[in-house]
Amino acid sequence: MKSSPKTFAVKSFGCQMNVYDGDRMAELMAAQGLTPADAADADLVVLNTCHIREKATEKVYSDIGRIRKDAGKQGRAPMIAIAGCVAQAEGAEIVRRAKVDVVVGPQAYHNLPDLVAKAARGEAALDTDMPVETKFGHLPARRRVPPSAFLTVQEGCDKFCTYCVVPYTRGAEVSRPWGAIVDEAQALVDAGAREITLLGQNVNAWTGTDARGRDGGLDALIRELDTVLGLARIRYTTSHPNDMTQKLIDAHADVEKLMPFLHLPVQAGSDRILKAMNRSHSRDSYLRILDRVRAARPDIALSGDFIVGFPGETDADFAETLSLVDAVGYAQAFSFKYSPRPGTPAAGMDDQIAPEVMDDRLQRLQAALNRDQSAFNAGVVGRTCDVLIERKGKLPGQMLGKSPWLQSVHLITDAGVGDMVEVDIVRADPNSLAGMERVKIAA
Repeated sequence: MKSSPKTFAVKSFGCQMNVYDGDRMAELMAAQGLTPADAADADLVVLNTCHIREKATEKVYSDIGRIRKDAGKQGRAPMIAIAGCVAQAEGAEIVRRAKVDVVVGPQAYHNLPDLVAKAARGEAALDTDMPVETKFGHLPARRRVPPSAFLTVQEGCDKFCTYCVVPYTRGAEVSRPWGAIVDEAQALVDAGAREITLLGQNVNAWTGTDARGRDGGLDALIRELDTVLGLARIRYTTSHPNDMTQKLIDAHADVEKLMPFLHLPVQAGSDRILKAMNRSHSRDSYLRILDRVRAARPDIALSGDFIVGFPGETDADFAETLSLVDAVGYAQAFSFKYSPRPGTPAAGMDDQIAPEVMDDRLQRLQAALNRDQSAFNAGVVGRTCDVLIERKGKLPGQMLGKSPWLQSVHLITDAGVGDMVEVDIVRADPNSLAGMERVKIAA
């Protein structure tokens, strides 16, 4: 039996949805009267885990051991809670193997305070149920948020890509109700948000019914959020090509608050590999979607995801991925070596690719992606755009913010966090842009 914690720390790993979930868990614990602290000093440490990357489970066990070792040097024994997708996938095995105090899945974290109380009484504290909608109604109101805030609108996945564990750890695709999303968006703006990023495993699969009983997709929700006073910017991620409707593409042309940025994962450029991945798009259909998006919003920045070394990928298949990159010209992209996830069909496929081959392909792919990102950033130099200030920089008077195309911009300004500043882009650095605040001339 352990005493009830008075301080807590939440450490989130992985995707933006995990960041959102981690923030909500922190709000839950604060609402219970606990005080935030560094993980090295907290009575309760919540590891909000991700199961996508290679050896994710082993890394969790390593983190648990490190936390206990560091705390032991101080004569402390913090309560440890494992949340997120590894918790969902491993369940009672984590309790058996690592003797942690609490295990809670991503659809049940609204029960975290009760589970912590159970653990303090020496009772079993494990919850990996999946009542998807239940948790949102039990979360505390948003009171203070950064200028750029996340808002989960959709969870789960029905696509069953052969490499992916999300359908098993997050459950089936479920859309939050329209009214609940609009209410939370307004609460975020009231709490200080100027920009909201709508989140979902397949965010563009979201559907709902508005107050007038009209059904609509993500495009309709975006148009509704466009009317929220005080909200300056709207973004969404992550999308699936199968759900990229013409109505959503049209929203990029019509809604000024919808930023010119689209993250649309493709994963590979070879139709043979796409079929083996159980992706529901082809190379050609993906490129035709991007053509329609660019026709609607010519200045849009495109982002994607890539997996190299999927089982059976040949040199010719990989060459098709490189040629697709050349054809698109991504402003940003994420690329990874394939790693087998236990329980997924791809983990048992023949023709697993040798690590050294994956390493070589990843380096070549990233070189092409970095080339195109540098070219896109260089193309912004000389333009004027609005920058949303998010935090202070390292230099005196320096502030950092984001361009409409999701690039980091640093500049010297008297503007504060949350201000929107008109900026001339004067230089493109490897991972950011340098800007100069435009001087306003009095009439």
